[in-house]
Amino acid sequence: MSIASEISRIQNELKPFPTRLIVVTKTRSIAQLLETHATGVLDFGENRVQEMVEKHAQLPAEIRWHQIGHLQTNKVKYIAPFIHLIHSVDSLKLLAEINTQAKKNNRIINCLLQMYIAQEESKFGLDKQELIDLLNDPSLPGLTHIRIIGLMGMASFTSDQAQITREFSSLQAIFQHLKMEKLGESTGLVSWDELSMGMSGDYMLAAEHGSSLVRVGSAIFGERN
Repeated sequence: MSIASEISRIQNELKPFPTRLIVVTKTRSIAQLLETHATGVLDFGENRVQEMVEKHAQLPAEIRWHQIGHLQTNKVKYIAPFIHLIHSVDSLKLLAEINTQAKKNNRIINCLLQMYIAQEESKFGLDKQELIDLLNDPSLPGLTHIRIIGLMGMASFTSDQAQITREFSSLQAIFQHLKMEKLGESTGLVSWDELSMGMSGDYMLAAEHGSSLVRVGSAIFGERN
């Protein structure tokens, strides 16, 4: 199957839901990315900063780049000039550095707070109390060059659909609570608009649990070599 046909298939599956597709392009060639762009998809997700920077320089400027992998503070400066959305903010320290680099580039950078929902120690993210502490931190209102627009989470890498469902349900519940209570919104820097969860193996389950963004790569391109 071609890239275009796989993207069309996934978009058709997602039609019943208000869920948008981010095509995960990590390790994929420029030719594959151009083929993806030709389908009309503009949202590309990358894990590694260096790879994203190199691809950004070679591809159409209209592409919206999403940082979906763990982000180190010393790498923020390289993507700050162009990044569309950072999904993987897991500390106030990282948020402050994004603010610093956004200010240098005269930009406001949108961010998602990454929540730890998986039963795997290798995953990053905040727990619920850490999330609340971050939103209540007195330094947050001073970060005027960032916007927190939602949450991101990664389910466990497992074939156990019941476990993935529990993890997505838990994140959906936290998101709905934040939305209902309008937590952090008084700063003017926070709005609960986006919920990013679901990848190639579980994107439909994520859509069914309220995900507004799904991050899909191997289901489009095939498994990486």
